[in-house]
Amino acid sequence: MVQKGLNFMTSWLGWVSRTPLMMAILTVPALLLFGLLAWVPLSAMAPLPMAASETATAMTAPADPGAMPANAKSELAPALQPAIASDQAKAEATAASYRIKSILNLDGPLKFGSYAWDESNAPASGQMLITVDLTAQTLSVFRDGHEIGAAAILFGDDDKPTPLGVFPITEKDADHISNLYGAPMPYMLRLTNDGISIHGSDVEWGLATHGCIGVPVEFAELLFRNVKLGDIVIITDGEMMKTGDSVKGI
Repeated sequence: MVQKGLNFMTSWLGWVSRTPLMMAILTVPALLLFGLLAWVPLSAMAPLPMAASETATAMTAPADPGAMPANAKSELAPALQPAIASDQAKAEATAASYRIKSILNLDGPLKFGSYAWDESNAPASGQMLITVDLTAQTLSVFRDGHEIGAAAILFGDDDKPTPLGVFPITEKDADHISNLYGAPMPYMLRLTNDGISIHGSDVEWGLATHGCIGVPVEFAELLFRNVKLGDIVIITDGEMMKTGDSVKGI
């Protein structure tokens, strides 16, 4: 039918081209006629529109994680995840509901290698929480919302940065030796599957770690004795808090 329409148009245009007035008068009806002849087969070839819900599904369905490249920005290697999903969700919920009730009264910024510990304002038991501020280079430990300890820290350099986030303590080992570097990590509190932890260290100016958080050994021992598996560690970069604030995680 399309071919017949084309043959008709060719013969008709040859005739009306000799008469400009006729060409002008008949052009519009002819085009409408040609469109009518061509409409049925052309529309039959066009695909049906996708339903709105089908379109959304096709555009937003996630890719198979197993098919994603290892360097995809939206994928985290299992070794870098702070914990399994359920533990991570529990840790973040605990952090979000934690409120600061009191802080230690320090004379000034802590120097490298120094720390403070005072449990006098805190109850003998209660939910423990550790916060780390990389900008301030300080670790604080709270019991039931009361700060009982603080120390200057070492952390990872640019090549091996300390990760930010909310991490439950997954392992404790007072006499741990690094599997990667063969170095002692006394009073180790593991935070990630790939070895990021809090541990005792020589905290001196100019030093850095391979991503771990180093604290004075004496402080590490106090910390080790007061926390348990599952207690929460929040690592931020410049998150300041004061009495009455709720803890803000990443």
